[in-house]
Formats: sequence, structure tokens, C-alpha cells
Amino acid sequence: MFWTALAFAGITALFVWLHVRGRGGRHAASAPPPAPCPRCGAAVPAGAHACPACRAPLQAYELVTAPVAAEAADGAPAHALVRADLCVGCGTCVDACPHPGALRLVDKVATVDRALCEGAGSCAAACPVGAIAVSSGEAVQHVEAPDLDVHFQSNVPGLYVVGELGGRGLIKNAINEGKLAIEHVAATLPPADPARDGDPWDVIIVGSGPAGLSAALEAHRRGLRYLVLEQGTPSDTIRRYPRRKLLFAEPLRVPLYGDLWIADGSKEALLAVWEQVIARTGLRIETGKRVESVAAENGAFTVTAGGEAWRARRVVLALGRRGTPRRLGVPGETLDKVYYEIVEMEQFADARVLVVGGGDSALESALGLAHQRGATVTLSHRGADFARAKERNRRKLDEAVAAGRVTVLLGSQVREIRPEVVVLEWQGRPHLVPNDVVIVRIGGEAPTPFLERCGVRMVRKALALPPAGAAAEAAS
Repeated sequence: MFWTALAFAGITALFVWLHVRGRGGRHAASAPPPAPCPRCGAAVPAGAHACPACRAPLQAYELVTAPVAAEAADGAPAHALVRADLCVGCGTCVDACPHPGALRLVDKVATVDRALCEGAGSCAAACPVGAIAVSSGEAVQHVEAPDLDVHFQSNVPGLYVVGELGGRGLIKNAINEGKLAIEHVAATLPPADPARDGDPWDVIIVGSGPAGLSAALEAHRRGLRYLVLEQGTPSDTIRRYPRRKLLFAEPLRVPLYGDLWIADGSKEALLAVWEQVIARTGLRIETGKRVESVAAENGAFTVTAGGEAWRARRVVLALGRRGTPRRLGVPGETLDKVYYEIVEMEQFADARVLVVGGGDSALESALGLAHQRGATVTLSHRGADFARAKERNRRKLDEAVAAGRVTVLLGSQVREIRPEVVVLEWQGRPHLVPNDVVIVRIGGEAPTPFLERCGVRMVRKALALPPAGAAAEAAS
């Protein structure tokens, strides 16, 4: 009996071993071979999120290594596609979608109902992390982006582009790209020549958002001579988010490589930590410096802002995608009561507000302000109608005007802004509007023309979207 049981156990163990070996062999045969790291060339196992040799996060290279897109075929219906591996579940796209039910959150991931989606594209424009594309059938996201190498260096040698301006909006990506770019600057920068005059900076960083701060921290840590130029205040884009807006350190599949702290939490908590980092390290940041040009000459760069000029051997552009708001160019525009962005509409309760502009952003601002307690809202537009605005916004504005919540002055132009009044030219003569706040929504200069003036080549990249379930597998 004993020998029979022993023999049975041995045969069972043999079959189990053969089964496991067979499964392992089939798995190994079907598994893709390791791919080289875009940065250092080391073999990276399939499914890895970072290079095992240089620790570089692979997500950072997804866009710069993507192929240039071919021309799209006409006629196919467009619809939204969500990258579940990038979606942070903030719900911004759901609020922006004009078709109820076309987008909804399922297990904290935006999900598209193809039967209801009409490809309006407002969800893609609103997504803060670039996780949504509008496509005609193929699971490919087309992104207009600078032509960069794997070190985030543009076709202009020594000029780098990182963060939102490089085509991606994820905070983690911005932090990672800022550090990776400076690492390449430090590795390739030749020794300074003491005999040369006019090159006081090793690198100038333009912008102090997450990418710019991360780049500055790495430059500071490596002892580079660096300077950060910021047109507003540090982290201006995040600072303009609504109060208590939650920011996410997800997705988890993107490792944090840069040294700038990021975690799930409110914008206030994030900004407080970053301000402490700036104060503790003494990062060299000059605010109120709107960079107007970056010119390359003889292996160095001249950066100009507000009539001042700086020389640097390398330049890192870490600008946001919002661009620079267009100005009215009238006396009094520098008063504290003039705004170009609205963060919290409730702060304008009981105020006499003048909104300037004729597009969707102006109409939406006027409509939102009209719902604030005690606010008196006037909308000034130099045109004869609001033809550029969406029909639903025009309809809502008509309803607000009929209800007495908004006063519209078509064919009017701002001539002067004073502390207690705004002077308009309307119907051929001056018109005074008692006023506490001016909201200017007349568009802005997108960053793409600025890049092109710097000599950076723009291309249209084709990003293959991961198949359904890929994000879940990666997270498991």
C-alpha cells in the first residue's frame, strides 16, 4: 500500500512539473522580446514601466518616439477615445461633453458610449492630462507636438522642450521630463570658457510649472548656473485651478523620476509644498518676465523678455499650453481689478463686472458670473453679433438678457479702465460703465507660433491607444 501511494505521488508530481514547464515555455515563446531603452539602450523587459539600468520612466518617451502621422481619411464618423492608462478620473471631460450620457465615469475611468458620442471634441480639449483623442475609427491619437529627440532636445541644438508644451499634460510626465532634459544638458555641456564674456548662464529655464521647477531643482542639485524666467508667478497654471481642486499623482504605471514632490491632494497642499521647496533651496526664479524671443547664435542663445536680454548656453522651454492672454492695450489695463482668467466665480458676488469679448469663453464667463449673488454683469463686444460662439451659448445669453441678468453692448470698445468706471466707445460716443471688475476674454497667443519663431519644427504624431483592458493588466 505504501509503495503504491508513493508511486502515485511521484507520477502526479511529474505531470504537474511537465504542465508547469509547458505553460512556462509557451508563455516565454509568446512573450515579446525585451525592447531597448530609448535613453540608454539597455534591454527593458516587456511590461516594465521604467528602464532597469538608467531608471528612466518609459512613459516619458511615448510621444517623442511615436511616428509622424499619415494624412487622415475623410468621411469616417469621429468619436472620442479614452486612454485608460492616462485617465485620472477627474470627470472634467464629463462636464465638458455637450451630449448627455456620451461620457461617464466607470470605476474612476472615463468611458465613451459610441452610440451617443458625436465627436464634438470638447472632452479632448478639456482633459487636463491629454488622455482623450477624437478619431475616425482607428485607435490612434493624433497630437501636434514639437519634433524632439529622446532627450527632449528640439531640432535646434541646445534648445529643449518639456512639459505641456511638448504635447502632454500629466504632472508626473512634466516633472520627469524636466529632470531628464537637465540630466542631458549636464552630460553634454562643455566646460565653460572663462575667457568668454556674455555667457553667464549654463541654462535658462522658461516657465516655473511642474516641468520648469523639476528642471530647476536638477540644475540646482548639479551646480549648474541656471535661471528660471516666469511671466506670472511660480506654478501659475496650477495656481489658477479652483479652490480645493483635487490633483492626482496617478496613473500608478507612470513612475515618478523627478525630485519635485507630487501626491494626491488639493492644489493648496501641492502649492504649499512647492513653495517650501523654492524657499528652502533658494531656486533662482525671476517672475514677471514674459519671454518674447529665443535666438540661437554661435552655439549659444539670447533670451529676451520685457526689454531685457540674457545669454545662455542652453535653454529649456517649460511653458504651458494655454499661451499668453491677448491684451486690450488701453490705459488702466494694469489695474489689479483686470483679470484674464476666472478661478472662482463666487469671489465676484455683489460686484459690478464688465466682461469683454465675443467668443464662447466670454459668453460662458458672463453667464457664470450672472448667477453669482448680487453681481451686475455687462458684456462688451466690438462686433455686431456673437457669430463665433456656439448656438447653445447664444441661446443661454438671450435668456439671461431677457431675464435682466446680463446687459449686452454690441459694437462697443474699451477705451480706458479707471478704478471705479470703464470708458467704452459705443454708438459713436463715450459711454461710462460703473465698474469693480473687468474680465478680458479676447483670446490669446498660442505657444505654437512662439515655438516656430524659435525655430522649433512642429509635427503631427500618431499615438497608438492601448487595447481595452491593457491598463488594468498593467496595474495588476
